[in-house]
Amino acid sequence: MDEATRRLRLSNPWHLLATGFGSGLSPIMPGTVGSLAAIPSWLLLIQLPWQLYSLLVMFSICMGVYLCHQTAKDMRVHDHGSIVWDEFVGMWITLMALPINDWRWVAAGFVIFRLLDIWKPWPIRWFDRNVHGGMGIMIDDIVAGVIAAGVIYLIGHHWPVGLF
Repeated sequence: MDEATRRLRLSNPWHLLATGFGSGLSPIMPGTVGSLAAIPSWLLLIQLPWQLYSLLVMFSICMGVYLCHQTAKDMRVHDHGSIVWDEFVGMWITLMALPINDWRWVAAGFVIFRLLDIWKPWPIRWFDRNVHGGMGIMIDDIVAGVIAAGVIYLIGHHWPVGLF
């Protein structure tokens, strides 16, 4: 455990949320583990009307800017790997575009989102490098989620033969 991680207190609600309920404390691939951990909460979100789902995602973005900023400040490290609330939000955005709720589409959304989040092609990389603070932690995953949602939407609704 590094020095920054020792400064975390999961009894602090901001730290608990920022670490994705502790999923970001995984010793290997915390961003990927955080993205996987977002799926059970997504299963709850999809029970809601899409308007309420959308409002909760927007609220989660606003809340995430603050809680990621505060947790990074408490840890004294900008965008520490254990901060995965941004992955939660990015996954929720990605999975909004599924043509049907089927595990294969969820898996496809997960893979596309993770590839974009890790690779960070333009414009994701630009946001990652040029926006700082809590918004900087959140924005690259929001943009990756929007792009992944667009890819899923295009494949699911406009691909000539469909994937599944």
